[in-house]
Amino acid sequence: MSVLDNFEQWKDFLGERLEQAKHQGLGQEVISDVAYQIGDYLAKQIDPKNPEERLLSDLWSVADEQEQHAIANMMVKLVQRH
Repeated sequence: MSVLDNFEQWKDFLGERLEQAKHQGLGQEVISDVAYQIGDYLAKQIDPKNPEERLLSDLWSVADEQEQHAIANMMVKLVQRH
């Protein structure tokens, strides 16, 4: 089973990667940029596997670049609090 199949597992996976990035000394700006790049990749290349991912994909598709950065930053905040 892929981490993309279950949204809770996906958030756990992202949270673990976020902690690794922080321990490696990456700053918040770099983390935010990587989150944007991941979001853009997922929106363009990966079919959503659950309703939460479908919602994020739909929001991403109607957002402009600034709004997409905001979505990516909110996902970072979400997994930081998880």
